[in-house]
Amino acid sequence: MAIHPTAIVAAGAEIAPDVEIGPYTVISGNVKIDSGCWIGPHVIIDGPTSLGRDNKVFQFASIGAAPQDLKYKGEPTRLEIGDRNVFRENATINRGTTKDHLVTRIASDNLFMTGAHVGHDCDIGSHCVFANYATLGGHAQIGDWVHMGGFAGVHQFCTIGAHAFVANNTAVTRDVPPFVMVVGRPAEPHSVNAEGLKRRGFTPEQVRNIRDAYRTLYRSGLKLAEATEALTQRALEHVELAPLVAFLNDSTPRRDRVGIVR
Repeated sequence: MAIHPTAIVAAGAEIAPDVEIGPYTVISGNVKIDSGCWIGPHVIIDGPTSLGRDNKVFQFASIGAAPQDLKYKGEPTRLEIGDRNVFRENATINRGTTKDHLVTRIASDNLFMTGAHVGHDCDIGSHCVFANYATLGGHAQIGDWVHMGGFAGVHQFCTIGAHAFVANNTAVTRDVPPFVMVVGRPAEPHSVNAEGLKRRGFTPEQVRNIRDAYRTLYRSGLKLAEATEALTQRALEHVELAPLVAFLNDSTPRRDRVGIVR
């Protein structure tokens, strides 16, 4: 373990033997950091917080601080982080609240660029990119392989489906289906994230099928229920449409409260 002599690590913290901790970093006693992590200088890690393996946290990041919620009264909520995430300078990640599942969750292989913010009770998948100052309000849910451009913002309780792309400076106030690129303030559907899909191994035929599904949803003039039914039938032959159909068929109270970009 390489802990700089100016770092402050509370006695109760569980730190794997090979973790590196830079100067002037402060880690509280209810923090667990697994093997291979690198914690830079001037970092604050509060808790309860757990970090998996091989995470990197750069200077001035704040990880696991209390939620920014006026209703929060010091309850023992937590932050759970998976493996191989990168938190760049000034990233801020808050714990959960009692108004949800008591936890903020971040899976693995995500990049949080300078100033990115994850609010309380968010649930983030894997392989996502949050460009500079991308911001999530509380209770947001983000699927795998989502890319958020710089200064993009997501309103509380919104969901963004897998492989979606949120352009820079976009304001998301409703749910974004999988594969869809949104632009504007408020966010409006623009196209399919075709380039991202190609990079992730989708075949030209699969991308074409997803484009056709997008046209059915947004360009056909069908009502949402009608488009959902048509795509449900089409997904029986084209399995790549299954995530989109599952998203559209979601009838949880969250969806009733927010709706989808349309």
